[in-house]
Formats: sequence, C-alpha cells, structure tokens
Amino acid sequence: MTDFSARRTMMVDTQVRPSDVTKFPIIEAMLSVPREDFVPNAQKEAAYMGENLELGAGRVVLEPRSLAKMLDGLDISNDELVLDVGCAFGYSSAVVAHMAQAVVALEDDETAARDAADAWSAAGIDNVVPHVGPLTAGAQEHGPYDVIVVQGGVAHIPDTILSQLKEGGRIAALFMDGALGEARIGYKMDGKITWRLAFNAGAPVLPGFESHAKFQL
Repeated sequence: MTDFSARRTMMVDTQVRPSDVTKFPIIEAMLSVPREDFVPNAQKEAAYMGENLELGAGRVVLEPRSLAKMLDGLDISNDELVLDVGCAFGYSSAVVAHMAQAVVALEDDETAARDAADAWSAAGIDNVVPHVGPLTAGAQEHGPYDVIVVQGGVAHIPDTILSQLKEGGRIAALFMDGALGEARIGYKMDGKITWRLAFNAGAPVLPGFESHAKFQL
C-alpha cells in the first residue's frame, strides 16, 4: 500500500521548504491536505511529483512549489475571502481553505467540481463554496474578493476577473510568454492593478486567458 502521508511530508521537505516558503499556515496546509484525494484516480500515484499534473485540455494541477510560492506572496489571512479560479479537482482550494475565512472555488468542468466537493467533504473542509461556470466570468455574486488566485497560465486576465478584486486586494497568476513564464503578484490600488515579479514558473495557458488577437486590416 502506498504511504501517501510519507510522500506528503517528503513533498513539503524537498519541494516547498527549499523554495523559501516558511509561513506556518502554508506548511501546515500542505502537510494536512491529502493531495492524492484531489486528483483523478489514474493520477494518484503521481500526485506528489514535483511538476504540473496534466489533466488534459490545457488544464493542470499546479506543481506544489508554484502553488506554495504564490500563496507565500499573497500572504492570505484568516479573515479574507478568496476566489480560486480553475480549482479543477479542488486541491488548491483545500489548501487555501486552511488560511482564509472562505474560498469560492470556480471550475467550469461539472464532473471535476462534483469530485472536488466530495473530496472537501471527506477531508472535513467546510469553508469552500463551489461555483460552476466559465473561468473567464469569475463568480461575481460571491465577491468582491480580498484575494484571487489563478490556477494555470495566462497571457491576459479578463477585466471581468480583475473587477471582482477589492480595492487593496491581491491577485496571483502565472504569465506565460511561449514556453517561459513568471508568477506575478498584483495589487489593486485606485482601481488599477500593479504587478510585481515573484518567481519563474510555467503552466499551460488556461482557455480564455490567451492574448488578445491584434487587429489587422
């Protein structure tokens, strides 16, 4: 029988801590959440690998390092509401739920969303609100949000998402330029987002988050 608990500890000790992620809530969450329960059954044995877990159709579960470092940069507190864009089978939302007051988990795949809800319930996580709908639309009825996390690559973030971030709020996303990418943390001040580089990483660009096509005559 696979010892997933030992793999979870090794993931934190070899992928998360060496990446200068030391905040206790992040470490505690990643040690506590059974990642293997938030991936497709065929992917359980690969759940703790140090790379993005491919789900098909341009979707992934972000590698533990990338997720941990984004959360480190966001510095989520326990009185904040978080929008998790593209939660897939719910792992990222489960981790964030250990830090935030509540999480709205946005997913456009109804099957994945149902599996995520079952996994949250099994893990005793009761502060995640599932929302099924287009990822580019966000979840306006539950917002505005103190924090937004995008679980995949982007070349462009729709204004519909950015408008749901509170003044003074933070957003994290992986901006891709071809095969190269960088994680950035954005801060909303005076209605505008100011971005800063956090670290280098990569992921497939989420459908709908591609660059705008340039107008040509």
